[in-house]
Amino acid sequence: MPRTTWTYTIGQKQTLKLSRSRLELFRECSRCFWLLLRHNIKRPSMPGFTLNQAVDHLLKKEFDIYRSQAKPHPLMAKHKLSAVPYKHEKLDDWRDSFKGLEYLNEGYNFLIFGGIDDVWINEDEELLIVDYKSTARDEPVVELYETPSYHDSYRRQLEIYQWLLAKNGFKVSPKAYIVYATGLRSKDRFSNKISFSLNLIEHQGQTDWIEPLIDDAYACLQADIPSLKKSSNKDTQFDCEHCNYVWQRMSYRQLAIKKKE
Repeated sequence: MPRTTWTYTIGQKQTLKLSRSRLELFRECSRCFWLLLRHNIKRPSMPGFTLNQAVDHLLKKEFDIYRSQAKPHPLMAKHKLSAVPYKHEKLDDWRDSFKGLEYLNEGYNFLIFGGIDDVWINEDEELLIVDYKSTARDEPVVELYETPSYHDSYRRQLEIYQWLLAKNGFKVSPKAYIVYATGLRSKDRFSNKISFSLNLIEHQGQTDWIEPLIDDAYACLQADIPSLKKSSNKDTQFDCEHCNYVWQRMSYRQLAIKKKE
């Protein structure tokens, strides 16, 4: 295993660890990506989604029961999916958010990785990437919509995992799945429990965008800090809410200094 770093210096010999989430950050805002990778300047942190993490943890335990028996989960049978949870000696590593599925891009010396939730195998011996999602609504989530836009990030997440599996030499199905657990808010009372509706959502993955994105990310790291991207929304100055916030604070500070003068 090569020596790795989490930040980048032009010409460095160490391998850069580049997670799926950091590639998603680059796609969202190249300036925030550059500041994080070149100078370790992070966006403000968000609180942990501990209830969602609990659902993920319990789903993994549940699917592992069927994995040990080499049997399909009832959700698979319900959706007439001919598959079973996949057994592999590295599955625990693949699920680890700090290890994950890895691929070394030797040209850029990037170790690209992502921690998955699950892998299934179908009757054609193709591997199926599976991600667990949970939310709370009055009605169950049964499909991915064009809006809200965060569903697009769910699609890209599945596709990067498909790409990573393929780069590791596995036979990968273009089909990927989200096991979506919706905590139902329409119940009359809490009664110390949340009732969930569990649904399986299929996604036909496309991975041809990933390597061009990696090319662009590398080029970004070789250059000076990217310019702020103007917003098409008249109510905000810049596309990135974090960059917009920093700009507003700086503008206010400069105005306050002028008033004092």
